[in-house]
Amino acid sequence: MSAPLPPGAPPIYAPPADCLLVTTPYVPGYRIHRVVGATFGLIVRSRGLGRNIVAGLRSLGGGEITEYTQLLEQVRHQALERLVAHAKSLGANAVVGVSFDTSEMGEVMTEVLAYGTAVVIEADPAPAQPVALR
Repeated sequence: MSAPLPPGAPPIYAPPADCLLVTTPYVPGYRIHRVVGATFGLIVRSRGLGRNIVAGLRSLGGGEITEYTQLLEQVRHQALERLVAHAKSLGANAVVGVSFDTSEMGEVMTEVLAYGTAVVIEADPAPAQPVALR
């Protein structure tokens, strides 16, 4: 059993158990049975007036702006959840080449896009081959 989080600590975000997400173009120990296609998860969030004020005051002293760090962790997790939901709706059980893109909209909103290639993978019974660069 894990120890409880201290008060005020950000939640721990676990990867989904029912859809494998990797940043690589392959999944070791599996073979790609079928490429489904592009998939994405998009979210646009406002930082909110309260967070902007607190963060603005905190930025005067320098260092990490924890309000924004926590917000971006939440937003990236939500974008991944949407990515998984979209990939599963297409019939995929994994997403390869997962990446993020972010942009600012109107100086008060942040857009976070998680994207990759939805695939159907299955366990590969063949023994792993060593990688050799020649």
